[in-house]
Amino acid sequence: MRIIIDAMGGDNAPLEIVKGALAAQKRFGADITLTGDTVAVLRALESCGETTLPSGMEIVNTTEAVEMCDDPATVFRRKKDSSMGVALQLLRDGKGEAVVSAGSTGALLTGATLIVKRVRGIRRAAMAPVIPTTTGKAVLIDCGANAECTPEYLVQFAYLGSFYARRVLGIDNPRVGLLNIGAEDSKGTELQKETLAWLRRADGEGHLHFIGNIEAKEAIKGGCDVIVTDGFSGNIMLKSIEGTGSLAGSAIKSLFKKNLLTKLAAALVMPGLNSFKAMMDPNKVGGTAFIGISRPVIKAHGASNAEALENAVGQAIRFAESGLIADIEANMEHMKVEKE
Repeated sequence: MRIIIDAMGGDNAPLEIVKGALAAQKRFGADITLTGDTVAVLRALESCGETTLPSGMEIVNTTEAVEMCDDPATVFRRKKDSSMGVALQLLRDGKGEAVVSAGSTGALLTGATLIVKRVRGIRRAAMAPVIPTTTGKAVLIDCGANAECTPEYLVQFAYLGSFYARRVLGIDNPRVGLLNIGAEDSKGTELQKETLAWLRRADGEGHLHFIGNIEAKEAIKGGCDVIVTDGFSGNIMLKSIEGTGSLAGSAIKSLFKKNLLTKLAAALVMPGLNSFKAMMDPNKVGGTAFIGISRPVIKAHGASNAEALENAVGQAIRFAESGLIADIEANMEHMKVEKE
């Protein structure tokens, strides 16, 4: 399997990207294509102790990079030889099984949509991070790609998230919940009410395991395996979880530093604390999948270090091997919402 990596994307490119690529190649045994400035990439390899290009690794030279300030709608017309754009072109042309980039989220989503294309019939691709819950993990879809949605978008997100949870996370018969301000059918705006009706129909026909509306607090407790929402609400939920985790971590750290007894207690519970920290650590997760694109694309966070990039490559490999896209294509007929 060959994974294509945008070597110039992200705050720590190319050094941390190259370090992560080397670690991923050793850990997963995948071949790697790095797109970017050849001189800069080779210099980064030398900093990692590699005097020659490792077997199974290749560099595709590019002369431009997508910057965070670039307009996603026009950047690929203005920068035709960017490391991100070339990576997506290679994926489109079958020169690799997946793309990983820590570059601009908006540009990557736009490029994936315009260059690689969506699965035929999918209205909008969605960002689907895996978030920790009390009982394990859940797919949050969408988390920011689509701030304004129609019922059809949300119905398709429900299917996409369900397929991802089953194929990539290994959850049998994933429970799908619609994020809302209450569990009652009467709650929410017309968007939630209309979507609820369509999802109940899909459940009744046996296409989804839909459990109804779910509040954010119940979703975090593990009340469902797939949390369906528009990108505006999903992004707020995701950032709230990240902020709460940071707050809890700081508060616990301060608590255990109070005196000798609390420091001794900290030593006893440190394994558990480290596990909690790992749940909230974006470097452990690696990245977020763009679901609905016709080939696997993984967005690593902008500040990715080598560990994050390595884990993002692992996520890309699992996605590519999962059969998820074939599931989507085979079930498109069930994912259509006809206007009444």
